[in-house]
Amino acid sequence: MLNLGFIRSSACRFSPSIINHSPSPSCFCFSPKQTISFAVRSQMGSFTTLSQSSSRLLFRQLFEKESSTYTYLLADSFHPDKPALLIDPVDKTVDRDLSLVRELGLKLIYAINTHVHADHVTGTGLIKGKVPGVKSVISKASGSRADVFVEPGDKISFGDLFLEVRATPGHTVGCVTYVTGDGPDQPQPRMAFTGDTLLIRGCGRTDFQGGSSEQLYKSVHSQIFTLPKETLLYPAHDYKGFTVTTVGEEMQYNPRLTKNEETFRSIMQNLNLPYPKMIDVAVPANMVCGLQDLESKAN
Repeated sequence: MLNLGFIRSSACRFSPSIINHSPSPSCFCFSPKQTISFAVRSQMGSFTTLSQSSSRLLFRQLFEKESSTYTYLLADSFHPDKPALLIDPVDKTVDRDLSLVRELGLKLIYAINTHVHADHVTGTGLIKGKVPGVKSVISKASGSRADVFVEPGDKISFGDLFLEVRATPGHTVGCVTYVTGDGPDQPQPRMAFTGDTLLIRGCGRTDFQGGSSEQLYKSVHSQIFTLPKETLLYPAHDYKGFTVTTVGEEMQYNPRLTKNEETFRSIMQNLNLPYPKMIDVAVPANMVCGLQDLESKAN
């Protein structure tokens, strides 16, 4: 764990307010606000309690239909600059996403990936070319190119909000889950962006990119299922039209991860899934921030 003000990145340095490695959110200055609860119905049909602090977070869930990928836009709406970040942007929907950022009057500062995707090309490189100052972010364990490399326990700040980085390998060696902060002035309930590690009533496959069913099982149970049961879970994909689930729902209803580890391993070894049709294009491109074609032309 590095001290406040230092970045665990070989690519660049930032001010202390952007990313820090403090073990506690107490280093952030928050303005206490009265909490007022209300209920919303999730896509799965359950009710979730939200608080006044959640209104600080501007949140949009966006969809790319060809790869069934979700991109998430988060911003601090109370901050004068309205700093924002995008999680798992797709190259084909970059213009749509950036148009929304402009319409909402946000300042995009980060384009983040949960892992090196095999089913689509990331939009982070294109976004960097269209919006000066945006930094790409991915886990150090991924081995891919980015401006900032995060490790477990790091915090990515945008205004007075932040995401905590949790290592959740298993689908790939570099998978991470981004979790909203734990505190009275952070979104309540908490939100976790799980990438392909944990899907709604499912999980990512583990038969390529250094995948491991044992690692995935341990990742979910130690890093995601230990969050409060009301925590909202947002995956990178859904193929049945669902948009959100909770820790409590997945602990009870996930047909794979409710099993013991031996049964889970047997399930994952017998999925008999086809070879990913985009993997030979997507992975090499995503290892260089989605800009493989541009780099090859330059050379």
